Amino acid sequence: MTITDDARELQPELARFRHALHREPEIGLDLPRTQEKVLQELDGLGYEIILGTDTTSVTAVLRGQGNAGSGSDAASRPAVLLRADMDGLPVQEKTGVDYSSTVDGAMHACGHDLHTSMLAGAATLLAEQRHRLAGDVVLMFQPGEEGFDGASYMIREGVLDAPGRRVDAAYGMHVFSALEPHGTFCTKPGVMLSSSDGLTVTVLGAGGHGSAPHAAKDPVTVAAEMVTALQVMVTRQFNMFDPVVLSVGVLQAGTKRNIIPESARIEATVRTFSEESRQKMMDAVPRLLRGIATAHGLDVDVDYQQEYPLTITDEDETRTAENVIGDLFGDGRLARWATPLSGSEDFSRVLAEVPGTFIGLSAVPHGGDHTTSAFNHSPYATFDDAVLADGAALYAELALSRLATLSTATATAAAVPAGRS
Repeated sequence: MTITDDARELQPELARFRHALHREPEIGLDLPRTQEKVLQELDGLGYEIILGTDTTSVTAVLRGQGNAGSGSDAASRPAVLLRADMDGLPVQEKTGVDYSSTVDGAMHACGHDLHTSMLAGAATLLAEQRHRLAGDVVLMFQPGEEGFDGASYMIREGVLDAPGRRVDAAYGMHVFSALEPHGTFCTKPGVMLSSSDGLTVTVLGAGGHGSAPHAAKDPVTVAAEMVTALQVMVTRQFNMFDPVVLSVGVLQAGTKRNIIPESARIEATVRTFSEESRQKMMDAVPRLLRGIATAHGLDVDVDYQQEYPLTITDEDETRTAENVIGDLFGDGRLARWATPLSGSEDFSRVLAEVPGTFIGLSAVPHGGDHTTSAFNHSPYATFDDAVLADGAALYAELALSRLATLSTATATAAAVPAGRS
């Protein structure tokens, strides 16, 4: 029996667990029902459990009994981290699946229920293969990925050092409801996902009657000019081969058509693909908006918040993941992206601390058109249960194979006489 055979035997249970999570999505950093479900899945498997103090995170450590020896000093044992995010989104589900969300205004529209189920499946597979594990495995069940920076909380609470030393490598996975054909694994060394920053702008004018704009200070027209100017600035101040994506999602002002309001509000998301462009945007945006406001005799408050950094994968760890994917599923299941996505991830926090990589997996339903399927975050986004076993197998094999190579490297280094290399 191979690890994929063992995972496929778990498929019915993985689907059951995924459906239970999908019916009860929770948002943000406080996911008590989700945490309870995860703990039930881990019960009896031999993991050391650490619960978050500021969030409902779950860290689970499995001590391997392979070459590293379960009794050896934790500081000398290799360790690998596997991560799954658990939170949902404030989206009203419209998929019509028979396990649709029962929580009004909340949905697992980004597939985190699949991530959690796959990692729970890997927990079972690894527990069964504990005798082969040449080191320790850390399972990172994380809340608050969707804009709450849950990874930072878990890092501050010590997830990267949970086995008694800093983990040697970290792997995360993310499903997609579009982009690639069903079952395709996606990798990219280097910059894989953009950074994400938030822009909130309040234009402060003076209200008045719509018939006499000269007697007021109209923030609406100034806000409209700002929206256009931001787009022009991107095309004229930034290299097209180092792109910037700025999208205004909120434009609010006024209460009635014949009243000039006191203020107008703009909210936007800013995505960049290099740290240089990110820093340049932080300087250029406030300068532009304040200049426009001053030109019209108005004031403006600009709040530019850095959120998630670039997701940068390690080339060696990406190659390791690609080799494991090829061994388990064949090279035909692997796509290496030529360009990054403009989405962002707080797994970037982990990858900034330890070598690792991030892997995409298409969960487009069998027979579905990946070019027209509803994308993640859509109320119509659907994810196929059929990928659960493969995801669980990949998580487990990444840990098994990487710990084996780390253990071998450690043993080889220890065998070299002092003063020789």
